[in-house]
Amino acid sequence: MTTIMPGSAAQDGAHSTPATSAFVRACRGEPVPHTPVWFMRQAGRSLPEYREIRAGIPMLESCRRPDLVCEITLQPVRRHGVDAAILFSDIVVPVAAAGIDLDIVPGTGPVVAEPIRTAADVQRLRPITAADVSFVDEAIRLLVAELGATPLIGFAGAPFTLASYLVEGGPSRNHVRTKALMYGAPDVWHALCGRLAEITLEFLRVQIAAGVSAVQLFDSWAGALSEADYRQFVLPHSSAVLQGLADAGVPRIHFGVGTAELLGAMGEAGADVVGVDWRTPLHVATTRIGAGKAVQGNLDPCLLFAPWPVIETEVRRVLTEGRTAPGHVFNLGHGVLPETDPEVLTRVVALVHEASAR
Repeated sequence: MTTIMPGSAAQDGAHSTPATSAFVRACRGEPVPHTPVWFMRQAGRSLPEYREIRAGIPMLESCRRPDLVCEITLQPVRRHGVDAAILFSDIVVPVAAAGIDLDIVPGTGPVVAEPIRTAADVQRLRPITAADVSFVDEAIRLLVAELGATPLIGFAGAPFTLASYLVEGGPSRNHVRTKALMYGAPDVWHALCGRLAEITLEFLRVQIAAGVSAVQLFDSWAGALSEADYRQFVLPHSSAVLQGLADAGVPRIHFGVGTAELLGAMGEAGADVVGVDWRTPLHVATTRIGAGKAVQGNLDPCLLFAPWPVIETEVRRVLTEGRTAPGHVFNLGHGVLPETDPEVLTRVVALVHEASAR
């Protein structure tokens, strides 16, 4: 069994549960004993124990082995005492389950053998069932038993970001083919994103049924769009996912990078919490997102390489700005960088808990 460090969700009360944890309460805008904290990519290359256990095992295979998923997900909870775990997986897992031939290439990312660029290509993307991702269900059930009162966050990639990978054939800096399809063949684009929304919704429902306490929808590449394009080509499909989980009983988090101009539209998509990258102060983001939404973020991941007094000052600033929202979950403004010193992350968790104690 995992040992939960002091300050984590298991310490919130003698009879606490994931549903009454500081993390879930903050997502719902309820009073908390301290600001909860977790980090995007907290399980991963910054941890030596992760690099050791993953040695020689391809990424997709790692995501499909429940015992490995369980151990990797638990590693940062043990080490850092964070207030939530996030399922170790990858946004392309459900797309692979839907029949797309792809691989996660080290140093590159997801690479698609035959990109999707026509109406006929979209038909290759079949719906998924719970049986297609049974390994995810199994991993979550193992984790829930291990985590006790610490909540587990499930996640999925948003339709736009998944579509961009499928259209480009892999990661892209400018998303040229993606935008060309959007503008030049909007019917194909909407058919593709509609199918991806169905797949994503099913993938998240499987995770919720297995026991996750919250879900996060990552739209990593949405910041490449104008607000007008986001509203026309993306918002309806992200809304289909998030609104489709309205009765699921768990908080919904929505996050993108470079989305300062999109925060208002993202706030309309249906999430309870909007993640904010490091470029927009949380008190500014709160006014853009709209009333009643909690926020998540948003320390610059690069700040973790600064001297500790600088980090401490910036952590306190983020905490102060986060108090302007109905609820605040402390996080980075993007994922933990691989070169990050894990000891710094542990110190940040302790500082957040100490500085925000009510």
